[in-house]
Amino acid sequence: MKYTYYGQSCFLLETSTKKLLFDPFITPNPLAKNIDIKAIEADYILVSHGHGDHVADLVELAKQTGATVIAMPEVAEWAQKQGVENLHPMNFGKVTFDWGTVRMVVATHSSGLPDGSYGGNPAGFVLEVDGKQIYFAGDTGLTIEMKVLADIYNLDYAILPIGGNYTMDADDALIATKYLECNNVIGVHYNTFPAIEIDTEIALDKFKRENKFLLLPQIGETINL
Repeated sequence: MKYTYYGQSCFLLETSTKKLLFDPFITPNPLAKNIDIKAIEADYILVSHGHGDHVADLVELAKQTGATVIAMPEVAEWAQKQGVENLHPMNFGKVTFDWGTVRMVVATHSSGLPDGSYGGNPAGFVLEVDGKQIYFAGDTGLTIEMKVLADIYNLDYAILPIGGNYTMDADDALIATKYLECNNVIGVHYNTFPAIEIDTEIALDKFKRENKFLLLPQIGETINL
């Protein structure tokens, strides 16, 4: 499986059969200025919540790729009003596709849509695909609900926000690894705006001291999971 980072909380997971894009926010992000969204392909687009830094390119990419958008009903309804045709609304629960299983899980955050309307509940996702179990937390603070995931899954990777202010910071993400019983973390939601700028070397060192692995791919970089 391949992971390509596009900045903020946007990334692409390439499985053996499908391409899954998450929280598309690329064109407004100056750090992602070298990413050509016209070249992005996706079979599914998974949206954690309705804030602009997670849906800015959703409509354009959904139309461009023909991808099915998986999101809370309120986000799906908003996307439909923008002309997106392929939608799979869901809420906290689990669904099995022909390529794998998706569980939508709790995130402690807020959610509003670009037009000011209610965005439903914020969420994260746990994927079971290609023999791996991967948790994308979305935008969230540290929450005790993460311990439940350790009872259900044996996570291979946790994709966690580490920028602080609006979400967990690196210290809270370290605690989350203990709740989740997962040592492999990919950091997202950092350095895009002044409020979430961090010293990445300090974050990497904190994880190393705890014998955890923090991966911080460069924007546009692809790594193998």
